[in-house]
Amino acid sequence: MTKSIFNNATYTSRWIVLMIDLSLSMQAFFLAYLIRFNFSLQFGAFDFTKQLPLVGMASLLGFLTVGSFKGIVRHTGTKDAINVFWASTVVAAILFTSALVIRNFNVYQVYSIPLSIISVHYLLNIVILIASRFIFKYLFDRIASNYQKPKNVLIYGAGESGLITYTTLSNSISNKYKIVGFLDDAPLKIGKQFNRIRIYDPKSIDSNFIQKHDIKEIIVSIQKIKPFELFEKVDNLTNLPVTIKIVPPVQQWIDGELNVGQIKEVKIEDLLERTPIKINNPVLRKELDAKVVLVTGAAGSIGSEIAEQISRYTYKHLILLDQAESALYDLQQKFVREEVENFSIELADIRNQERIESLFENKSIDLIFHAAAYKHVPLMEDNPYEAVRVNVYGSSLLMKNAIKHNVQKFIMVSTDKAVNPTNVMGATKRVAELYANCLNTQGKTKFVTTRFGNVLGSNGSVIPLFKRQIEKGGPLTVTHESITRFFMTIPEACQLVLEAGVMGNGGEIYVFDMGESVKIFDLAKKMIHLSGRKYPEDIDIKITGLRPGEKLYEELLSNEENTIPTYNEKIMIAKTDNINVDHIKAKIDSLISELSIDHLRLVKKMKAIVPEYISNNSEFEELDDVQVKVKKLKIS
Repeated sequence: MTKSIFNNATYTSRWIVLMIDLSLSMQAFFLAYLIRFNFSLQFGAFDFTKQLPLVGMASLLGFLTVGSFKGIVRHTGTKDAINVFWASTVVAAILFTSALVIRNFNVYQVYSIPLSIISVHYLLNIVILIASRFIFKYLFDRIASNYQKPKNVLIYGAGESGLITYTTLSNSISNKYKIVGFLDDAPLKIGKQFNRIRIYDPKSIDSNFIQKHDIKEIIVSIQKIKPFELFEKVDNLTNLPVTIKIVPPVQQWIDGELNVGQIKEVKIEDLLERTPIKINNPVLRKELDAKVVLVTGAAGSIGSEIAEQISRYTYKHLILLDQAESALYDLQQKFVREEVENFSIELADIRNQERIESLFENKSIDLIFHAAAYKHVPLMEDNPYEAVRVNVYGSSLLMKNAIKHNVQKFIMVSTDKAVNPTNVMGATKRVAELYANCLNTQGKTKFVTTRFGNVLGSNGSVIPLFKRQIEKGGPLTVTHESITRFFMTIPEACQLVLEAGVMGNGGEIYVFDMGESVKIFDLAKKMIHLSGRKYPEDIDIKITGLRPGEKLYEELLSNEENTIPTYNEKIMIAKTDNINVDHIKAKIDSLISELSIDHLRLVKKMKAIVPEYISNNSEFEELDDVQVKVKKLKIS
């Protein structure tokens, strides 16, 4: 009950603050006279009592003009001090002006205040009014601490975000915090202090330190960090007997300000979607300006993010195409809620020739971002016909219509599985890459390919799978203990697709810097750990064996490729060998025109188009020639 009453009285009325400020200003005026006359009450010919109302009116006008009394005293900071400074300046300016007017016109001399008094009053006003606020703030904090025992916390991150978190916690009314220290990995910061609070090396924090200082929480406040680096730091902290909380990304702060209520216990998704994305790219803005843009596969993980990022630019029209009705409807409703303008929905299958031709005839399309594809490796290994029909035939329809209708640029979203493919899905994407390369010189359309690895949180990816398995109590399923994958956040991958599309002149394959590959078995153990469980006591990991067509290690470049840097350090151009365009195109056209449900026949044709396509753990291994089999045997 006491606490409730106390909380209800935490914000003092602004009018009470105004009255206190007026009282302090007039007291400062009296003190100015005392200082001027050596603390004697004999003020000579000056009538202090008649000048006091003028000071009160000037102070009222100054405080009302600047609004210095409107700040919350409990949260007094630099901004409030600056407001007091300006209010005091306005008061002094009014008093100076009135004194000069009285002297020049020789009227109401009794109200004439000496300029020296005004100057001293000005300085006293600034000092007293600012000091009073910080004194009230200090007293309030001391009183508040009697009602609630402060919670001892550490803040991980002594950068800008960490300091903002410190200020937010220090000003919290609903919860009391005592910041025991900061943690930071930067050697130059370790051992130093901020506001008399020491910065520690995270490696020095153990259970003894936690118990000695009665630490209840460690709050992670780091913004500019790669997802898996943050994942690693938080995972190391979970061994300690404390609650781990995390500050959300800056873009999620309310009106650009952090609120204590936003600092919550860490979740896996909080760690994996942290990469800052720069939406306002002037080069991309120029490229999209007044253009009609088509995004295929717009309801998927990649396509929807590409569409989302494009929607923040100025364009003529945005066309969102997909065959997934429900997901496309959800995207449409999202755009309506966000009041996105100039977009339309096309429920269509890229394999439908008449539908695709009609779309191009009725829309003057300038740019195409082609993200529509079948992507699940095991499913495509069992259904090569469908994989070829969507990833090769469907892509070819779009490419041919792009040339026919003079589309300026065609940007294809490919995958690292197209590099030295070991499965049907990767092989179909490589065939589509080759077809785009073949068509690049056939018309005005510039064909650009972007290639990257797995994206965090995409439909069917390992992170959501592990989360569901943890919620069910396990076990987590991993195909091989040594399997590794590259990962990138969906927003970052799509930003790079857009940037690569802008810089492309046609014929390039752009590969993205995916960072270090991640061992999936280790990722599974970390996710179990972060969920508050133990491996293998609470949740076990089951090794299921490599699936058909699955690789142990993904690659972004084939053995024959190396890269050329671009102005963006995360985007590189793959240097590829020259191909016999007519020969390769003829083979791909034959594959498309003679589509057969005979899986062996289809795969054999793809192996003829993509010689580096060597099946792994698949029924199609029998199609690889003897030399390839011997080579694989030696490697294994």
